[in-house]
Amino acid sequence: MIPEKIAVVGAGVVGVPMAASLAVSRLDDPSARPVEVVLIQRNSPTSGWKVAAVNNGDSPLGGIEPGLDPVIRKAAASKALRASFDYAEVRDAEAVLFCVQTDKHGFGPDYGPLLEAVEAAAGALRKKPAGNKPLVIFESTLAPTTMSTIMRERFSAHGLLDGRDIRLANSPNRVMPGFLLERIRTSDKLVGALQPETAAAVAALYRPVVSAGRLLQTNSLTAETVKTFENAARDVRIACAAEMVRLCDRLDVDFHALRMEINRRLAWDDDASVNPAAVPVGGLLVPTIGVGGHCLPKDGILLLWRMIESGRDMSQSLILESRRINDEAPAYAASRTQALWGPPSGKRIALLGTAYRPNSEDTRNSPTLSLAGVLQSRGARVTLHDPHVRPGDQNLERTGLTGAFTRDLDEALAGADGAIVCAAHEFYRKEWPRILRAFSGRPAVFDGCHLFSRSEDPDLPGLGKGENPPSDALSAFGAESFRAMELGLALEIEAYVEFINSAYPEPSNSLVFDDISRLAGTCSTGCRLVAPGQITKVPAFEGAETRLAARGEALSRRREMKVP
Repeated sequence: MIPEKIAVVGAGVVGVPMAASLAVSRLDDPSARPVEVVLIQRNSPTSGWKVAAVNNGDSPLGGIEPGLDPVIRKAAASKALRASFDYAEVRDAEAVLFCVQTDKHGFGPDYGPLLEAVEAAAGALRKKPAGNKPLVIFESTLAPTTMSTIMRERFSAHGLLDGRDIRLANSPNRVMPGFLLERIRTSDKLVGALQPETAAAVAALYRPVVSAGRLLQTNSLTAETVKTFENAARDVRIACAAEMVRLCDRLDVDFHALRMEINRRLAWDDDASVNPAAVPVGGLLVPTIGVGGHCLPKDGILLLWRMIESGRDMSQSLILESRRINDEAPAYAASRTQALWGPPSGKRIALLGTAYRPNSEDTRNSPTLSLAGVLQSRGARVTLHDPHVRPGDQNLERTGLTGAFTRDLDEALAGADGAIVCAAHEFYRKEWPRILRAFSGRPAVFDGCHLFSRSEDPDLPGLGKGENPPSDALSAFGAESFRAMELGLALEIEAYVEFINSAYPEPSNSLVFDDISRLAGTCSTGCRLVAPGQITKVPAFEGAETRLAARGEALSRRREMKVP
């Protein structure tokens, strides 16, 4: 049965486009029953305003989101979409979607906001109409085993048993800021459940909105694992690229020329090195001043949570080493500018782009905030600019940088000794002549996000903008190092699968390595899990080797020695 009332909990980058998409999915079909979608938002000082915005037909999301504004206006005007603070709206819903942010705390998950929402919703569902067995779907990213060990028990404590009173499922989102509606419509979507018949019902619910993608049914544990692995693998590939860009800077080599040659050898390329607007999906990705956003900084840790919690030796983890490499990126960018401009102490430096990705307002874990802290610790005065970020942004407040932020570009540049472009907003490409004029021709702008290619501006300093083409030996080293990293990652996931199936045995909710590889391969941002294999040596170039290739070789030795 297709639900007539759907509650979507969480008015963020996942909940808003999903609620709007579901609300308009039947509006143009006169034969379809109308649907009522209620978007539920916590009445907090930072986000409570979103309820009025949605009810007025306005998008509560900033940045550039093609197509979202008219869809919300249409849905709100037709009364198919409304927003509320009241969890009582959940009581008679036939489907409840949780789209609440999850995070990490140390080396484990932080489910505080999500569990608060679950408790409120479960309390309402205790009074649900007789005969209603709603779908309860988690779009939020969950650490593997969460559905079976936490969420099922939470609802059971309220007398709501999976299969009898409710139908529990998890369908982790694959959206990306700047492409929200497009990704909902075109991306293949994972549909996991503790019971197979529930997965089929969720697939039927999503079919009208996932119109150009496949609905891939599996068990909950596999869906949890694939989602966290996809982001962990992307984090690893960025770290691999960060190691290469640092080598290129040392050798004065053009990183993008090296990247294209490495990816050609890997048979896994894209056009991101020649088109700054393209999302990198090839093997070796594109490193910037750091890795931000909601997913990549935490999902590798969520993936490995149960292994870490058990006390298992993780000293050779390639995934955790990638986190360390990427966490070093803001300090590395600061050191690169120091080599160009001298010590930052006493200088005023403008950071252009406070959001973590192009054309977005999203500042969650933004490396710009970390870079600001590094520069301040070295005595610099920083000003942060972004045309999309709100002045009252909660992450600016959390880091104490609200007073250093402005949306006025002229104010950000006035009196600055240097500027670092941190996010490749289209705004900065348009305003580039204005930015350069602020420095009177002095080479005081650093491209930390590959806003321009060397062919567009060969004199602009930045990450990986060396003058020399890569040698054949360097290209071979890069490709061999990547392959060693890939094999090491596969070995780590192989060990993870063995551990989880042993520690959390549940025949209908277990892991198969090949299933993870197959499903991860459907990710639109590019994800490849190769078969595990032996690594006989660590590739080297002029005596140097990459940290990730070394981790891969260490994991290979552990497997050969049968070390758990």
